[in-house]
Amino acid sequence: MDLIAPLAEAPQLSAIVLDVDGTLAPIVPRPEDAGVPAGTRAELERLAARYRLLAFVSGRTGEDARRMVGLDGARYVGVHGLELEPEAERWREPLRNLAAGADWPWGEAEDKGLTLSFHYRQASDQAAALAAAEILADRARGAGLVPRFGRKVLEVRPPVDADKGTAVLQLVSEAGVTRALYAGDDTTDLDAFRGIREAGLELGVCVAVASEEGPRELEERADLVVDGPAGLLALLHRL
Repeated sequence: MDLIAPLAEAPQLSAIVLDVDGTLAPIVPRPEDAGVPAGTRAELERLAARYRLLAFVSGRTGEDARRMVGLDGARYVGVHGLELEPEAERWREPLRNLAAGADWPWGEAEDKGLTLSFHYRQASDQAAALAAAEILADRARGAGLVPRFGRKVLEVRPPVDADKGTAVLQLVSEAGVTRALYAGDDTTDLDAFRGIREAGLELGVCVAVASEEGPRELEERADLVVDGPAGLLALLHRL
């Protein structure tokens, strides 16, 4: 925890950047039912008033992340950073076509405009659902798109050089901070860790929000590991 002390000592020079689902909000069977607990929201309000930058980088759209967090005075970047990249716009049609041709009885299929998410957390046959997701991932590759697996979800995105890492780089650069912390729980948050490492900061702290489903690589690359959203909330109290 000594790693975060310099952030708390100089909040005017520091940024706090956070994932949302699985990091601030517990994972639930249906993504639309997820929410940031009231106690966590109160802590985020305190941080927004105290730090140079409080930002949220989510797989949801920025608008949906804002609705879910329910906090003004913060930055929201959605769709894993693609909302900051104009080149991604031309891939909306191939994504729509893939979604239209996808037979997905295994759970919710989310069309976020710039990405697709095929959830199978609620599937009664997890092996069959994963096999179907692999077939869909092959179709996505054939269309020039990029599939990526996360926590019981297949995400499909454009082949554009934009991710949570590029979003983090842009956010901290625009804010002019010299210290930053990023926390996340899933595979895409490895990109954000990379962004923190490459930002040329005086101090960059990467926090893994651990779970049984989370990638072990995230914990291996983190500076700090906390146990779920409750563990992250305890850490935020110290900032």
